[in-house]
Amino acid sequence: HCDAVSCGVGKSWLACALGNKACRDDFSVAYHRVPRLFAALALGRADGRYTKMLRAIARLDLLILDDWGPEPLDADQRRDLLEIVEDRYESRSIIVTSQLPVDRWYEIIGNPTIADAILDRLVHNAYRIELKGESLRKQKQTAQDQPVS
Repeated sequence: HCDAVSCGVGKSWLACALGNKACRDDFSVAYHRVPRLFAALALGRADGRYTKMLRAIARLDLLILDDWGPEPLDADQRRDLLEIVEDRYESRSIIVTSQLPVDRWYEIIGNPTIADAILDRLVHNAYRIELKGESLRKQKQTAQDQPVS
């Protein structure tokens, strides 16, 4: 569900621009849409690559997690996120984009103990940027629909 405040305002674009700058400054960066990352980790758990995948993520200077929420996490996803955040805590950077306000992340994580651990490591030392405004996609479409004189 997109609303006028959060959908299409440039969250992913900004995260990728910051990631691009980090790459140009010789930092290692990876971009993952959260649903696809969880699916890949589940597959890795099944075929024996899970530990190797987590180690590769832990070594990155910057991890971009795009499109966090709005689906509640299951038990494996909660553990995956905790492992990722724990491995990076106070040593590596994470950018998280979400349509959900941070005060709703607790309920998306689900388990109160794990949510406390994740959010304590992720949110409390974070810089938060809240983007507001018209959808950039909508603006682009409106511009394309304008007649050429």
